[in-house]
Amino acid sequence: MGAVRIARRRVSPPCRLLLSPRAVADLEEIAAYIARDNPVRAPTFIDALEAQCVALARTPLGYPPREDLASRLRMGVHGRYLILFRLLSHDDAVRVERVLYGA
Repeated sequence: MGAVRIARRRVSPPCRLLLSPRAVADLEEIAAYIARDNPVRAPTFIDALEAQCVALARTPLGYPPREDLASRLRMGVHGRYLILFRLLSHDDAVRVERVLYGA
């Protein structure tokens, strides 16, 4: 009996995740806004937003392009928040540009 060859899908490693200074400020502003009404929920919500950023760095091409907003921009969603990011091909990295309330 001959050897069985198993086809393996090439899986690319996750991209490095970078946050622009504006995205960091957005997260701080979101945390402060939520903390006004619910100080216990604010840090856990920011953790969830950051986890979504990590998830989009794993499969950045799985998120829709938003060329209507800016060149090479893509968008992820977490609840009512939009995570706008770019894939930086020269660095093999994803840079989150903004995190905005979208409702």
